Amino acid sequence: MANNTSDQGEAIVQATNANATSYRRKEMWRALESLVTSRWALVGMLILFIVTFVAIFGPQLAPFDPNRQNIMMRLLEPGEAGAGDLTYWLGSDQLGRDVFSRLLYGARVSLLVGVAAIAVGGTIGIIAGLLSGYYGGWIDDVIMRLGDIQLAFPFILLAIMFLVVLGPGLVNIILVLGIGQWITYARIVRAQTLSLREKEYVEAARAMGDSTFSILFRTILPNIIAPLTVIASFNVAGVILSEAALSFLGLGVPPDVPTWGSMLSESRDHLLSNKWWMSLFPGLAIIFTVLAFNIIGDWLRDFLDPRLKENG
Repeated sequence: MANNTSDQGEAIVQATNANATSYRRKEMWRALESLVTSRWALVGMLILFIVTFVAIFGPQLAPFDPNRQNIMMRLLEPGEAGAGDLTYWLGSDQLGRDVFSRLLYGARVSLLVGVAAIAVGGTIGIIAGLLSGYYGGWIDDVIMRLGDIQLAFPFILLAIMFLVVLGPGLVNIILVLGIGQWITYARIVRAQTLSLREKEYVEAARAMGDSTFSILFRTILPNIIAPLTVIASFNVAGVILSEAALSFLGLGVPPDVPTWGSMLSESRDHLLSNKWWMSLFPGLAIIFTVLAFNIIGDWLRDFLDPRLKENG
């Protein structure tokens, strides 16, 4: 009798795993089909692929050292040849540095800051939101009031204040921009947790003796990951813009690290002197990268919408 019960249990587990695998496979095909039929989503993916490829292999693709100065080659126009018949494809800046090489290296910093800051802010916000929504009471009050205090101040001013105190640096700007994002995730996770904590499957997990950690991160969190993914895709674009703005103000990474924001800042004195390439190319890089993340976020929002799944 015991063997029959054990065999039935194993059969149920195997059937459940098979159904889960089939569902994941079906969702992957549905995502691929949705991506192929969405022209703008394909464009966004292509742009992100190019930017990611450039960020990874930028040092191998760059024809010059991005910090190599050559005053004799300063302010060359795009396509003009320099010393040794080496071509400056996107021109050179006021110190004779190759704009193309600096653009390639800048992609790495922008993507790293964008993804890392969202990872930091998302992690803090998810943990805070789960605790706030699940326990409620004074824990909820403390976490939400901290969020209200942060939202009471313009974020860019807080970022400037902290970076002035901490000093410029890649780690510092990631921490500052990441901490500035946590309340967005905390509020979304809190609202979702409040509605899910009384669901039957959560009650069943409690009745089976699951730990609080297991209930929060294995039962509740997987059911609210979809809206968090959409928010994260949009927030990456915002973080990239914030990093560019802080680098433009000289509060981002150190001066010897090329970024798109610092390239724009260095081109300010030449905007009216017909040296258009110094600001045009980093500006376009920021615009297209931010636009790509926004397009992908819009596609993810439509793809993960449960109403569209039901209609499909």
